Amino acid sequence: MRRELPLFLGRAYFQNAWVVDDLQAAMRRWTQTCGVGPFFLLEHVAMQDVTYRGQPATVDCSIALAQAGPTQIELIEQHCDQPSVYRDLVPRGQTRFHHVATFATDYDRELAEYRAQGLRITTTGRFGEMRFAYIDATHEIDCVIELLEESQPLREHFAHIAAAAVDWDGRDPVRPAF
Repeated sequence: MRRELPLFLGRAYFQNAWVVDDLQAAMRRWTQTCGVGPFFLLEHVAMQDVTYRGQPATVDCSIALAQAGPTQIELIEQHCDQPSVYRDLVPRGQTRFHHVATFATDYDRELAEYRAQGLRITTTGRFGEMRFAYIDATHEIDCVIELLEESQPLREHFAHIAAAAVDWDGRDPVRPAF
C-alpha cells in the first residue's frame, strides 16, 4: 500500500530534460525560439557502472545544459541503438520530453522509497563519484525522474551554468561543459 506523502515531500526539481534527435539543431531552436543559453556541451558522456533494467549496459550519448530562469534545460542525444532509458520513451528520430531531475541527500534511502512506491528503477550508474538513477514514473506523472546523488562539485558546475545565463548577450551560444 502506498503512503499518501512520500519521504521527499517539498523536494525541488531543478531540471527538465528532452531527448532530441539532433543536439546541435535542438540547441539552436531553444536559443532562437526561447532565448535560452548559453548551452554547455558534453559530447559522448563518460558514465561508469551503468545498469539498464538490472543488467550491465552502455549508452553513447551527448548532453547540453543551459539555464532558463530557475530551471535547468537538458538536451540529450543518444548516438547508439542500444536499449536505454532514453529509448524507452523516445524512439530514434523523435524529440520528446523525458525527465525531471532532483538531488538526493540520502541516495540509498530515497531509491528505496521509490521502490516502496512500486516504481521501477530502470537505470543506475555513476558520473565520476556521483551516483545517478532513473526512476520510471511514466504511469504516475508521464515522465521519468532522475535522481542525482548530492555532490558539491556538481552543484558548483550547475551554478556556473546558471551564472552564465544571467545577462547573457547571445554570444558563444555553445560552450564546452568542462
